[in-house]
Amino acid sequence: MKLSKASILPALFGMLALHSPDAGAGQADTSIYMPNNHGKSITTPVAWGAYNNVIFVGAGGTAPSPYTTKNDGAAVLGVGLGNPKENIGVQASIISIDISEWKEYSSAFHVFRELGNADAVGVGVENVMLTDGGDAGKSFYVVYSRGLQYESLLNKDIRTTKLHYSIGAGTGRFGDKSPEDIIHDKGRHGTYVFGNLAYEIADSFNIITDWNGVNLNAGVSKSFKIGNVPFAVTAGAADLTRYSGDGVRFVFAGGFGFKL
Repeated sequence: MKLSKASILPALFGMLALHSPDAGAGQADTSIYMPNNHGKSITTPVAWGAYNNVIFVGAGGTAPSPYTTKNDGAAVLGVGLGNPKENIGVQASIISIDISEWKEYSSAFHVFRELGNADAVGVGVENVMLTDGGDAGKSFYVVYSRGLQYESLLNKDIRTTKLHYSIGAGTGRFGDKSPEDIIHDKGRHGTYVFGNLAYEIADSFNIITDWNGVNLNAGVSKSFKIGNVPFAVTAGAADLTRYSGDGVRFVFAGGFGFKL
């Protein structure tokens, strides 16, 4: 199966709940309610990331890929280093973008800093090709994320927030339409500004919506542990408007992480 890299990679990175603070296995400030560890976006970055020697593995897919009848899939292996509470966290990932042949690989990097009030800021780059191939260029971004501290939005039993948002801006996929979109008269550019909103329902999972600069997406995410290993599963619907793509598609991702 030959993949459409431009469509699957954003979903894979946006949906992994391992981009939450809990993946770092660090101790939270007891005066602050930290963001929960469910996924907080469908196709957009969040500022929080893995850190403190955490390894994470994930895979995801889309059905179908835009303007085709074929399904896509990709896999990621990454590591989170550093301490964003005291200085910075660094998250580096290697992605297989053709899991049928395992011949094409790209990388992504995310650097972030926690600001001390359940919020963080991050910068990153996606789709840095390590091999020949790929149908999407590099995308750079900056993003700010926050877990709101209002009394009605706190889960006091586990000291986490229920409502989270991110806002950011970027290049590449955050505003450039695909050649197929241009051919189908959907314009050449989106907003280059993106955002996401996630709310915890019944102390169990997050419902999520995000705008990735070219289209609207929505879904749900749940995290859980098997032993001491955290797992995350996210599923959603992408391209809910006619601004890009040729219809609504199903996207999903799952992953797990462990501390060295």
